[in-house]
Amino acid sequence: MHIDILTLFPEMFTGVFQSSILKKASEREQFSYKLVNFRDYTENKHNKVDDYPYGGGAGMVLSPQPVFDAVESISKNIEGKKPRIILMCPQGEPYNQKKAEEFAKEEHLIFICGHYEGYDERIRTHLVTDEISIGDYVLTGGELGAMVVVDSVVRLLPQVLGNEESAVQDSFSTGLLEHPHYTRPASFRGIEVPPVLLSGNHAKIEEWRREQSLKRTYERRQDLLQSTQLSNEDKQLLNKIKNENN
Repeated sequence: MHIDILTLFPEMFTGVFQSSILKKASEREQFSYKLVNFRDYTENKHNKVDDYPYGGGAGMVLSPQPVFDAVESISKNIEGKKPRIILMCPQGEPYNQKKAEEFAKEEHLIFICGHYEGYDERIRTHLVTDEISIGDYVLTGGELGAMVVVDSVVRLLPQVLGNEESAVQDSFSTGLLEHPHYTRPASFRGIEVPPVLLSGNHAKIEEWRREQSLKRTYERRQDLLQSTQLSNEDKQLLNKIKNENN
């Protein structure tokens, strides 16, 4: 996968791409990236990329020309499947694990990070393929949102996490929240690890984990249960959990 990020502040991404999993994945060439300052594409003699909104109002609006030209310059030599062009925007589709898994199947992603009051609407309607929001709040720009999306996508690429089961068992990947985890020591300040995890009985451990996953989801995110396909065994466990809670 290759990722291009259009931003007026490329320096914001240095720490993210030069640390932890993203750094290792980049060094192992499991993905590549390029930070593109779309100010470099402006035709404005004062190097501006924004202007006052037609009709008046507060703030400045990003002009279409530098953004269109930057995307077209990136895309002009691409053969085959066209890249997904993602606009980070508080009005966009709420981002979730399912969308991360969808993006992880792509070969090329282009992120557009805005600033100021917003985008010229022609960017939204005639250039992008996806509008994404990471939550119902407004940030000063799209950079932080793009970092979140990139991190969630890259970790799903083959071999990035090392253990392929890690991503499969994540919260939301199964439709449910993930079960609790424990490590050594087995007793810490009088708090014990559940005995089943020390039993060596893998069937019992998997059953416990599934029940804990259902329990945690029921107690914290019941909305997820409405859209998750549950087996008959899951439904029995869920009824047990409900009765215990009541």
